Amino acid sequence: MNSPIYSSLTLSSGISVKNRLVKAAMEENMATSQQLPSTELIRLYSQWAAGGVGMLITGNVMVDHLAMTGPGGVALEADTDLSAFRTWAQAAKHGDTKVIMQINHPGRQVFKNMGGKVFSPSDIPLDMGKHSHMFPKPTPMSQDDIQDVINRFTITAQRAQQAGFDGVEIHAAHGYLLSQFLSPLTNKRDDRWGGSIENRTRILIEIVKQIKANVEQGFIISIKLNSADFQRGGFDIDDAEQVVKMLAPYNLDFIEVSGGSYEAPAMQGRSADERTLAREAYFLTFASQIAKSATMPIMVTGGVKRLAVAEQALAENIQLVGMGTALAMRPDLPNKWQTQPDYVAPLPVVNWKDKTLSGLATMSVVKQQLKRLGKGKAPNTSPSALCCLIKDQLNKAKLTKRYRKQHQHELS
Repeated sequence: MNSPIYSSLTLSSGISVKNRLVKAAMEENMATSQQLPSTELIRLYSQWAAGGVGMLITGNVMVDHLAMTGPGGVALEADTDLSAFRTWAQAAKHGDTKVIMQINHPGRQVFKNMGGKVFSPSDIPLDMGKHSHMFPKPTPMSQDDIQDVINRFTITAQRAQQAGFDGVEIHAAHGYLLSQFLSPLTNKRDDRWGGSIENRTRILIEIVKQIKANVEQGFIISIKLNSADFQRGGFDIDDAEQVVKMLAPYNLDFIEVSGGSYEAPAMQGRSADERTLAREAYFLTFASQIAKSATMPIMVTGGVKRLAVAEQALAENIQLVGMGTALAMRPDLPNKWQTQPDYVAPLPVVNWKDKTLSGLATMSVVKQQLKRLGKGKAPNTSPSALCCLIKDQLNKAKLTKRYRKQHQHELS
């Protein structure tokens, strides 16, 4: 097929990606009790590799097993056994697919019932309306805490390379820790880590510099960045453009543009500041604006389900197109488009009155599909959102209990 989507792209690390379609990160919650990749997780990635994407970005791998976004998450630290990670990387690389590990720290976005470390640049709690009680108030980070996080991101990146991954994506979006530093709503510090946009970006740049200094050549280093928080007074498109300019000297392989947080889940097509997001390719307008002055390739993710929209992104100076939900519902979508270019991937839509529950239900539907794929089953294209939410909540409760039992001597 002669669509530009199926042209290759050589990144600054020297690695060539066979096409422009990328499986973007989704939270799978499919780790073992030791927080290692499970057999089901590995099978899921081999299905995606067979489906024809050029690159796979994993669901977030945590740099600290005591700071988790969810109870079934994977963690990779200095002393973690790499055997399962090597198998995971190998399974994801079939058919010349490249695999990147997304590395992350949740900061204040840790559920209260998980326990563990809950810290942030400042002590600003999450405002989730009537659901705020689900998250504790974070502890402001000390200099030692900040240095520890920089070291942890560096170690996790090194270990990802040792395990055979082609690169890492540093998660600085969606309201997680690095995004908390970038946003003036969550970063009220008056030291070198807060205040000006230069200071708020300092931790991210330090992490990039440390990783670059500690991995071997030919390893992809990329960042996931919010185009905006979609909250009044928060990190905005002007800030995003400044951060991208500050990152220019570090020769990154690409920056993925997304948006939102737990408080304003724009990554699901919803905003909290009344800005309307397009029904498809939510962040394309922002990404194409950033791409105009960016020196590195830009990737856009959010709501893409048609080949024509992916092609439109490339026409607007975007180099890579990320898809999450579409590939959960149709893991072979890139191959499907080769023979049926007009095919539209089925995306679940949950429009309940309670936006938080709506967001949770949408994520639950996606997670149920990932579990089915991990078991070798075909996706269910018309699942019940309510059933998926109930199943997911029960599973989360079981996994939380398992996590707390596993780490009872370490948790607060």
